[in-house]
Amino acid sequence: MSNAISIQDLHVSYYGNEAIKGVSLSIDAGNLVGIIGPNGAGKSTLIKSLLNLIPMDKGNVSILGQKVKDVRKKIAYVPQRNDIDWDFPITVLDAVLIGTYPNLKLFKRPGKKEKEWAYECLQRVGMEEFSKRQIGELSGGQQQRVFLARALAQKAEVFFLDEPFVGVDVASEETIVKILKELCGQGKTVMVVHHDLSKATHYFNQLVLLNKELISYGSTTEVFQSNVIEKAYQGQFAFLTEMGV
Repeated sequence: MSNAISIQDLHVSYYGNEAIKGVSLSIDAGNLVGIIGPNGAGKSTLIKSLLNLIPMDKGNVSILGQKVKDVRKKIAYVPQRNDIDWDFPITVLDAVLIGTYPNLKLFKRPGKKEKEWAYECLQRVGMEEFSKRQIGELSGGQQQRVFLARALAQKAEVFFLDEPFVGVDVASEETIVKILKELCGQGKTVMVVHHDLSKATHYFNQLVLLNKELISYGSTTEVFQSNVIEKAYQGQFAFLTEMGV
């Protein structure tokens, strides 16, 4: 397997408080990686700093062996739902069509071919019948499927999703997980910020356990051990034990 994501000694801070401390890890292509840890552990901060959405204090990050700015077209990002303006007057199909822009030539607008591809991506997530709806009219699960379709439309190699299962229905969650696994089967790399430990072993083949520092990274079997999880969750461990961790 080729290396898809490389992080070396990453430090990130907010208002003088260090949110990420010295994280280093390498992720091979074709893995579905869950980023887990307690609230305030820096899970979303990790993804945003990798994508240069927030500045890092120091460290080196490469994706597909290059700097992020040089491979941005090959990187798809699905933010948290509360980071999106759902009142923006755009239809479902047009929202997905935005995913085709990175692969268009300068000043070129999407044409018939791009519209057909966007519709095909909507079909893949089971949302084609809503193509003319305004995105704000959709349920949480439907909205998340649309933004996954937008990521698919980009034809990316590396996908980052920030809490994609929050506020979604069971059917949408199952659809999203199925597609993410299919992407990894095609050699794509997927990193997902995730909070529900009860499903971590079913969804991911690798886990990043974070609490500002990297507690553990490896296969789900290696990381999802009570003595390892306890290092990150500490006072919450009694609750986790009841969950069967």
